[in-house]
Amino acid sequence: MAYPTYSDVKVYRGIAVASTKDDALLTILVAAAKQQIETYCHRTFEASATASTKHFDAIRDIDNEGYLLISEDLASISAITNGDGVVIAETDYVTAPSNHAPYYAIKLKQGASTRWTHTDSPENAIAINGKWGYATTCPADIKQAIVRLTAYMYAQKDASSFDTTMFPGEGVMTVPSGIPKDVLQIIDGYKRLR
Repeated sequence: MAYPTYSDVKVYRGIAVASTKDDALLTILVAAAKQQIETYCHRTFEASATASTKHFDAIRDIDNEGYLLISEDLASISAITNGDGVVIAETDYVTAPSNHAPYYAIKLKQGASTRWTHTDSPENAIAINGKWGYATTCPADIKQAIVRLTAYMYAQKDASSFDTTMFPGEGVMTVPSGIPKDVLQIIDGYKRLR
């Protein structure tokens, strides 16, 4: 399931799909909602369709238990090249978590004939080629959260007030509306701790 488009928001809002009146605005708002949710959660939810390579330190990024700690979500692994230039066989490592992406660490198996190493400098010695992100396709509930937040932002263009006014005790306090509560309920579970 890919990230939502303005058409998904039109269906959600009951706007005629044939109408092109607000397509440009909805496109901008979908991008803004996606960015706001990804910034809030500290992660990209849909990995790029093509694999890319990121590099890791052969000393600093290895913890006491031998795990190579990955600083970003990794949805799939194409290849791992050790610091000596040798490609590590898929049968020689395990991922954490072991049964599903996103992966946050890789450990060489005890029975493997290799260990994390480097020939010259340890900085950027280990290369991982893969698809970087939470998943290879956007999770359905995140897609719904983006659509819902976009619809909320779209409705604000016609609103006369963007803030909530409260009357606690003796004074008046104005609080920005922020992200709707139903969207927060979805995305809070995806928030990545830094």
